[in-house]
Amino acid sequence: MIITQNITKYFGGFQALKNVSFTIGKGEIVGFLGQNGAGKTTLMRILTTYLPASAGAVIIGGKNVEKDSLAVRRKIGYLPETPPLYHDMTVKDYLLFAAQLKDVPPKKQRFQLDKVLEECNLKDVQGKIIAVLSKGFKQRVGIAQAIINDPEVLILDEPTIGLDPVQIIQVRNLIKSLEHKRTVILSTHILSEIQQIAQRVLIIKAGEIIVDAGVKDLLAGSESNLEEIFLKLHPPQEDQ
Repeated sequence: MIITQNITKYFGGFQALKNVSFTIGKGEIVGFLGQNGAGKTTLMRILTTYLPASAGAVIIGGKNVEKDSLAVRRKIGYLPETPPLYHDMTVKDYLLFAAQLKDVPPKKQRFQLDKVLEECNLKDVQGKIIAVLSKGFKQRVGIAQAIINDPEVLILDEPTIGLDPVQIIQVRNLIKSLEHKRTVILSTHILSEIQQIAQRVLIIKAGEIIVDAGVKDLLAGSESNLEEIFLKLHPPQEDQ
Protein backbone atom coordinates (compact mmCIF):
# COMPACT_ATOMS: atom_id res chain seq x y z
CA MET A 1 0.00 0.00 0.00
CA ILE A 2 2.75 2.46 1.02
CA ILE A 3 6.38 1.94 0.01
CA THR A 4 9.14 4.43 0.80
CA GLN A 5 12.53 3.78 -0.75
CA ASN A 6 15.60 5.62 0.55
CA ILE A 7 13.80 8.92 1.12
CA THR A 8 16.25 11.75 1.72
CA LYS A 9 15.40 15.39 2.29
CA TYR A 10 17.70 18.40 2.48
CA PHE A 11 16.81 21.92 3.54
CA GLY A 12 19.86 23.82 2.32
CA GLY A 13 22.79 22.10 3.98
CA PHE A 14 20.66 20.41 6.64
CA GLN A 15 19.69 16.77 6.06
CA ALA A 16 16.25 16.28 7.63
CA LEU A 17 15.72 12.69 6.38
CA LYS A 18 18.38 10.07 5.74
CA ASN A 19 17.56 7.13 3.45
CA VAL A 20 14.21 6.35 5.07
CA SER A 21 12.67 3.08 3.86
CA PHE A 22 9.63 1.13 5.05
CA THR A 23 6.53 -0.63 3.75
CA ILE A 24 3.01 -0.39 5.21
CA GLY A 25 0.37 -2.92 4.22
CA LYS A 26 -3.28 -2.33 3.42
CA GLY A 27 -5.48 -1.86 6.50
CA GLU A 28 -2.60 -1.36 8.96
CA ILE A 29 -2.69 1.34 11.65
CA VAL A 30 0.88 2.50 12.19
CA GLY A 31 2.05 4.82 14.95
CA PHE A 32 4.76 7.29 13.99
CA LEU A 33 6.89 8.51 16.90
CA GLY A 34 9.79 10.90 17.31
CA GLN A 35 10.92 13.97 19.16
CA ASN A 36 10.32 17.45 17.80
CA GLY A 37 12.68 18.00 14.87
CA ALA A 38 13.21 14.27 14.27
CA GLY A 39 11.69 14.45 10.77
CA LYS A 40 8.12 13.20 11.34
CA THR A 41 6.28 16.14 9.82
CA THR A 42 8.73 16.39 6.92
CA LEU A 43 8.14 12.74 6.05
CA MET A 44 4.36 13.09 6.37
CA ARG A 45 4.41 16.09 4.03
CA ILE A 46 6.38 14.07 1.48
CA LEU A 47 3.89 11.20 1.74
CA THR A 48 1.00 13.61 1.16
CA THR A 49 2.72 15.29 -1.84
CA TYR A 50 2.98 18.65 -0.07
CA LEU A 51 6.78 18.49 -0.13
CA PRO A 52 9.14 16.86 -2.65
CA ALA A 53 11.88 14.51 -1.53
CA SER A 54 15.48 15.38 -2.43
CA ALA A 55 16.08 11.72 -3.33
CA GLY A 56 14.33 8.37 -3.14
CA ALA A 57 10.82 7.30 -4.08
CA VAL A 58 7.38 6.95 -2.48
CA ILE A 59 4.79 4.58 -3.95
CA ILE A 60 1.21 4.77 -2.63
CA GLY A 61 -1.41 2.41 -4.03
CA GLY A 62 0.87 1.64 -6.96
CA LYS A 63 1.34 5.32 -7.86
CA ASN A 64 4.60 7.26 -7.63
CA VAL A 65 4.16 10.37 -5.47
CA GLU A 66 6.54 12.48 -7.57
CA LYS A 67 5.40 11.36 -11.01
CA ASP A 68 1.64 11.07 -10.41
CA SER A 69 0.86 13.36 -7.46
CA LEU A 70 -2.75 14.05 -8.44
CA ALA A 71 -3.60 10.34 -8.53
CA VAL A 72 -1.88 9.89 -5.15
CA ARG A 73 -3.85 12.76 -3.61
CA ARG A 74 -7.09 11.01 -4.57
CA LYS A 75 -5.96 8.01 -2.53
CA ILE A 76 -5.03 10.03 0.58
CA GLY A 77 -6.90 11.73 3.39
CA TYR A 78 -4.78 14.12 5.47
CA LEU A 79 -5.40 15.81 8.79
CA PRO A 80 -2.56 18.21 9.64
CA GLU A 81 -1.88 19.27 13.23
CA THR A 82 -4.08 22.35 12.67
CA PRO A 83 -7.28 21.18 10.91
CA PRO A 84 -7.95 23.10 7.65
CA LEU A 85 -11.38 24.38 8.68
CA TYR A 86 -13.45 27.36 7.50
CA HIS A 87 -14.96 28.53 10.76
CA ASP A 88 -17.71 30.67 9.21
CA MET A 89 -19.23 27.69 7.37
CA THR A 90 -21.63 25.10 8.74
CA VAL A 91 -20.33 21.57 9.18
CA LYS A 92 -22.50 20.28 6.32
CA ASP A 93 -21.56 23.05 3.88
CA TYR A 94 -17.87 22.72 4.70
CA LEU A 95 -17.87 18.96 4.15
CA LEU A 96 -19.70 19.32 0.84
CA PHE A 97 -17.13 21.93 -0.15
CA ALA A 98 -14.33 19.51 0.81
CA ALA A 99 -16.00 16.80 -1.29
CA GLN A 100 -16.02 19.13 -4.30
CA LEU A 101 -12.37 20.06 -3.79
CA LYS A 102 -11.46 16.37 -3.69
CA ASP A 103 -13.29 15.57 -6.92
CA VAL A 104 -15.99 13.41 -5.36
CA PRO A 105 -18.49 12.88 -8.22
CA PRO A 106 -21.56 15.16 -7.80
CA LYS A 107 -23.96 12.19 -7.68
CA LYS A 108 -21.92 10.68 -4.85
CA GLN A 109 -21.36 13.79 -2.71
CA ARG A 110 -24.57 13.53 -0.67
CA PHE A 111 -23.94 9.84 0.01
CA GLN A 112 -20.37 10.55 1.16
CA LEU A 113 -21.59 13.43 3.34
CA ASP A 114 -24.14 11.24 5.12
CA LYS A 115 -21.51 8.52 5.51
CA VAL A 116 -18.89 10.71 7.21
CA LEU A 117 -21.49 12.46 9.37
CA GLU A 118 -22.43 9.01 10.66
CA GLU A 119 -18.87 7.72 11.03
CA CYS A 120 -17.68 10.83 12.86
CA ASN A 121 -20.83 11.32 14.98
CA LEU A 122 -21.53 14.74 13.50
CA LYS A 123 -25.18 14.42 12.55
CA ASP A 124 -26.41 16.48 15.49
CA VAL A 125 -24.10 19.42 14.67
CA GLN A 126 -24.18 19.35 10.87
CA GLY A 127 -26.15 22.61 10.74
CA LYS A 128 -23.94 24.47 13.22
CA ILE A 129 -21.28 27.02 12.36
CA ILE A 130 -17.85 25.43 12.87
CA ALA A 131 -16.65 28.39 14.96
CA VAL A 132 -19.06 27.54 17.81
CA LEU A 133 -18.04 23.88 18.07
CA SER A 134 -15.82 22.48 20.83
CA LYS A 135 -12.26 21.53 19.90
CA GLY A 136 -13.26 17.86 20.03
CA PHE A 137 -16.00 18.37 17.44
CA LYS A 138 -13.63 20.45 15.29
CA GLN A 139 -11.19 17.55 15.28
CA ARG A 140 -14.00 15.23 14.18
CA VAL A 141 -14.85 17.64 11.37
CA GLY A 142 -11.17 17.61 10.41
CA ILE A 143 -11.18 13.81 10.25
CA ALA A 144 -14.47 13.87 8.31
CA GLN A 145 -12.97 16.12 5.62
CA ALA A 146 -9.99 13.77 5.43
CA ILE A 147 -12.21 10.77 4.66
CA ILE A 148 -14.96 12.48 2.60
CA ASN A 149 -13.38 11.17 -0.62
CA ASP A 150 -13.22 7.62 0.81
CA PRO A 151 -9.40 7.47 0.66
CA GLU A 152 -7.38 4.29 0.88
CA VAL A 153 -4.79 5.98 3.11
CA LEU A 154 -5.40 8.27 6.09
CA ILE A 155 -2.55 10.33 7.55
CA LEU A 156 -3.21 12.03 10.91
CA ASP A 157 -0.76 14.47 12.49
CA GLU A 158 -1.43 14.92 16.25
CA PRO A 159 -5.22 14.32 15.94
CA THR A 160 -5.88 14.59 19.71
CA ILE A 161 -3.65 17.53 20.59
CA GLY A 162 -5.35 19.98 22.95
CA LEU A 163 -8.36 17.76 23.65
CA ASP A 164 -9.73 16.93 27.07
CA PRO A 165 -9.72 13.28 28.29
CA VAL A 166 -13.27 12.55 27.12
CA GLN A 167 -12.64 14.07 23.69
CA ILE A 168 -9.38 12.08 23.38
CA ILE A 169 -11.26 8.84 24.00
CA GLN A 170 -13.93 9.79 21.44
CA VAL A 171 -11.39 10.63 18.72
CA ARG A 172 -9.30 7.56 19.61
CA ASN A 173 -12.35 5.31 19.22
CA LEU A 174 -13.13 6.94 15.90
CA ILE A 175 -9.62 6.22 14.60
CA LYS A 176 -9.76 2.67 15.92
CA SER A 177 -13.05 2.12 14.07
CA LEU A 178 -11.20 2.74 10.79
CA GLU A 179 -9.01 -0.33 11.33
CA HIS A 180 -8.99 -2.70 8.31
CA LYS A 181 -11.04 -0.15 6.32
CA ARG A 182 -8.10 2.14 5.60
CA THR A 183 -4.36 2.25 5.99
CA VAL A 184 -3.71 4.77 8.78
CA ILE A 185 -0.51 6.58 9.77
CA LEU A 186 -0.88 8.30 13.13
CA SER A 187 1.68 10.75 14.51
CA THR A 188 1.36 11.72 18.17
CA HIS A 189 3.39 12.57 21.26
CA ILE A 190 0.97 10.61 23.45
CA LEU A 191 2.66 7.24 23.61
CA SER A 192 -0.24 5.49 25.36
CA GLU A 193 -2.39 6.47 22.40
CA ILE A 194 -0.15 4.59 19.98
CA GLN A 195 -0.14 1.62 22.34
CA GLN A 196 -3.96 1.48 22.33
CA ILE A 197 -4.60 2.20 18.65
CA ALA A 198 -1.70 1.06 16.49
CA GLN A 199 -0.62 -2.40 15.44
CA ARG A 200 2.89 -1.27 14.57
CA VAL A 201 5.34 1.48 15.51
CA LEU A 202 7.89 3.43 13.49
CA ILE A 203 10.29 5.53 15.58
CA ILE A 204 12.35 8.19 13.85
CA LYS A 205 15.42 9.85 15.34
CA ALA A 206 17.58 12.50 13.67
CA GLY A 207 16.00 11.72 10.31
CA GLU A 208 16.45 7.94 10.46
CA ILE A 209 14.04 5.10 11.27
CA ILE A 210 15.54 3.39 14.32
CA VAL A 211 12.60 1.13 15.21
CA ASP A 212 10.09 -0.63 12.95
CA ALA A 213 8.21 -3.28 14.91
CA GLY A 214 4.81 -4.56 15.97
CA VAL A 215 3.44 -3.09 19.20
CA LYS A 216 2.94 -6.55 20.70
CA ASP A 217 6.51 -7.53 19.82
CA LEU A 218 7.91 -4.39 21.44
CA LEU A 219 5.91 -4.93 24.62
CA ALA A 220 6.92 -8.58 24.83
CA GLY A 221 10.32 -7.51 26.21
CA SER A 222 11.20 -6.25 29.66
CA GLU A 223 9.59 -2.82 29.12
CA SER A 224 5.93 -2.62 30.08
CA ASN A 225 4.95 0.30 27.85
CA LEU A 226 6.06 2.38 24.88
CA GLU A 227 7.10 5.26 27.13
CA GLU A 228 9.87 3.15 28.69
CA ILE A 229 11.03 2.03 25.25
CA PHE A 230 10.99 5.57 23.87
CA LEU A 231 12.91 7.01 26.84
CA LYS A 232 15.53 4.28 26.52
CA LEU A 233 16.07 5.36 22.91
CA HIS A 234 15.98 9.07 23.82
CA PRO A 235 17.70 9.49 27.21
CA PRO A 236 16.77 12.80 28.90
CA GLN A 237 20.43 13.87 29.14
CA GLU A 238 20.54 14.16 25.33
CA ASP A 239 18.36 17.26 25.58
CA GLN A 240 20.54 19.00 28.18
